[in-house]
Amino acid sequence: MAASLPSVTLATSNPTAQTQDAGARVFDVPAQSLSAALMRFSQQAGVQVTADSTILRGVQTSGVHGRLTVQQALAQLLAGTGLSYVPSGRGTVMLTRAAKNIVLGPVRVHGSFMRESAIGPGVGYVAQTSLSGTKTDTPIMEIPNSIYVVTKQQMQDQQVQNLAEALRYTPGIYAEGMGQQTNGAAAGFGHGSYMQRGFSSAQFIDGMISNSEVALDPSFIERVETINGPSSVMYGQSSPGGIINETLKRPTDTPLRAVSVGFGNWNRYQATFDISDKITKSGNLKYRIAAIGVSQDTQTDYVRYHRVGVSPSLKWDIDENTDLTVIGNYVYTPEDGAYSSYLPAVGTIFPGRYGRLCRHLFMGEPGWNNHKETGALFEYVFSHRFNSHLTFQQTFRYEESKTNFSYVYTKSGALEDDGVTQPRVAFAVPNTTRTASLDSRLLGKFNTGKVKHTAIAGVDFWDYHSTGDYYRSDANSLNVYAPQYGQFTPSFGYPGMGPANANSWSWFGRDTYDQVGVYFQDQIKYKRLTVTLGGREDWYSQYSWSQSNTPATGESTTTRSPFSTQAFTWRAGATYEFDFGLAPYFSYATSFQPQTGTDSHGSAFKPTKGAQYEAGLKYKPHGFDALFTASAFHIDQTNVLTQDPDNANFSVQSGKVTSKGVEVSAQANITKNLRLIASYTYDDARYSKSTNTVVPYYYDPTSNSAGYHMRQGEKTPLQGKYVNALPRNMTSLFVNYALPGKILSGLELNFGVRYVGWTYANTANSFKIPAFILFDTGMRYDFGKAASFLKGLEGQLTLSNLTNKYYITSCGTTQCYLGQGRRVYGNLSYHW
Repeated sequence: MAASLPSVTLATSNPTAQTQDAGARVFDVPAQSLSAALMRFSQQAGVQVTADSTILRGVQTSGVHGRLTVQQALAQLLAGTGLSYVPSGRGTVMLTRAAKNIVLGPVRVHGSFMRESAIGPGVGYVAQTSLSGTKTDTPIMEIPNSIYVVTKQQMQDQQVQNLAEALRYTPGIYAEGMGQQTNGAAAGFGHGSYMQRGFSSAQFIDGMISNSEVALDPSFIERVETINGPSSVMYGQSSPGGIINETLKRPTDTPLRAVSVGFGNWNRYQATFDISDKITKSGNLKYRIAAIGVSQDTQTDYVRYHRVGVSPSLKWDIDENTDLTVIGNYVYTPEDGAYSSYLPAVGTIFPGRYGRLCRHLFMGEPGWNNHKETGALFEYVFSHRFNSHLTFQQTFRYEESKTNFSYVYTKSGALEDDGVTQPRVAFAVPNTTRTASLDSRLLGKFNTGKVKHTAIAGVDFWDYHSTGDYYRSDANSLNVYAPQYGQFTPSFGYPGMGPANANSWSWFGRDTYDQVGVYFQDQIKYKRLTVTLGGREDWYSQYSWSQSNTPATGESTTTRSPFSTQAFTWRAGATYEFDFGLAPYFSYATSFQPQTGTDSHGSAFKPTKGAQYEAGLKYKPHGFDALFTASAFHIDQTNVLTQDPDNANFSVQSGKVTSKGVEVSAQANITKNLRLIASYTYDDARYSKSTNTVVPYYYDPTSNSAGYHMRQGEKTPLQGKYVNALPRNMTSLFVNYALPGKILSGLELNFGVRYVGWTYANTANSFKIPAFILFDTGMRYDFGKAASFLKGLEGQLTLSNLTNKYYITSCGTTQCYLGQGRRVYGNLSYHW
């Protein structure tokens, strides 16, 4: 969150004057130790303040509240402390002892104007800048597409325990589907399980794609950004719906010391710590270390979640123009709580023979539900400024994940005719992935006459290796109303895995993916008009080797599929900022995603292409810390595989998926006591062109003597069908309010509501998943308001799905995922 203070004269004898300056913002730093206050001030101001720890010992501040400029707020924060501040180079400010008997006159802090850090936690619920949108530190108002930031404060207020929970209130994203909340486990699920503007989303960490099979823990995330719409120009292959970018924690510029213990339903127990401070006296070398340990059951019987993890980081300001940040992350999850088996549609959406199936129903087999994960990454971020016009930046990351899953799962298909018996299948899936990514770029800032340019040119590289085995066999059936466990015997046909049954099958695979991209971008600014132009060329190659075996017959098949392609993507957009804070914008952007396989002539498939038109308005009112966004979009994804009309065993690239809709968002720090986020999404996504057919299933209680059954219908064309598991309408509101007054001082309350409209359960659109409304609430109390010796101690309680509503998040052909029931989580934290 390092930034220099604006070059504005500050009269320290009148710190409250001129509070309506254009640079004013809302500050809310309570009376406390100056060390702790500086940490909160730095987060709210987005500036770097350094000090020798010896001059901070025992120093208290009366705090700062109200709408002030950064200089006014800092002067008020230091009033009566005997400390002052001076410039210390590179736009930072250093605290010093004020000389005795000297009345300070006007103080001028020099340095170019900078905004809050684009990789910092944000201020309240509002972030003003983004690094993800352009790979440059750019105000969101100047970026001609939709970008939404989940700030650290929002994640803390909601006490999110996985990425899906962090994205619940974000427009354009459906994070409840695909079993995300089935068990209430914190690990979350793998990549590609979020729907963003009608398409499966891609996940990035610090601006580079992440293919780890292990979810990043929220305890190690500083902020989450979503870029809605095609983003290939900056990132290479990606979904036309957009990307999700998580920012890892880094060392802070002011000391940070926090520990917490948590507890919740499903026997959840958690402990964390997060500590950051300088190593050298000058502060040019700083560290941070965050860690978590958690243990809990889940809402599903026999499914548990246990994890320990640590994320150390180090920042070295080598000189005034060069810095290096090194980040590590390691998590060990012996049980990841990720069992997400479907339950039958009959008994969840439709009436069951003996009523509705309960949330805690376990469709697997105790003792054969092992989900073990280990994930690690190493990353460095390097920057060197040659002069005021040219900077070199480089990011490198290596990550490795190992997973070992074994589970009994619901077999595809409906309940048997008796309405109570569900066939099952068994799996064992060990897998290892390794990814290396490197992004190097030159950033140039220059003028051509009255036109300002921020240009970037770079090259990035991505190398991915995966080694996986996959064992499958039939398992015994289960009575869903009276489950009897302990009758399952592994039968995969391999040593230690039991003899093969008739339906045993195995697969061994090795995959290698490589991508090299060269990109450029120019942000051209003339007065209030900003034009963004960019282009990129990518070269992608893949080599896959696989062997499938049928142990019962001895049959074995080996395939090798080398594949390579290249693609050019580009974008163009313009934003115009009126002086009263309104910024209309328009953009066009493209994307690509590789596809493997060949057509009937042996020709390799081309990548799918995405193209989006987007128009919108952004509004940042003066004198009010808020950001409002409204956008309309139209996305076409072409080259989609569809059935070859002349050869049903092959595909051709004649399909198209179209998504069009509207998003509205508000993020506001209304007053020092009131924060709010709100959003609405309308998304109409359908298969606009296809020769494929799909098989519909219908609920038909009269199709057999027992009743309560799903009936298979005749094949129907896919063209014109809506994308399944995607709500057409979503809206949400979340408010956090700190109660005023001396009696209730220190108490904060929050409340949220989420509406998810109906969705189609399958691609045949044969039945719908009902809409649902969920309520969230919580409270926080600062014990330091009650007694001075409790300063730094806070308690928090959060309830999600307050009414414990029974709801369905998504379905397959005849089976569905249940949503998460009421989750209660409490936390005690101490900051010093």
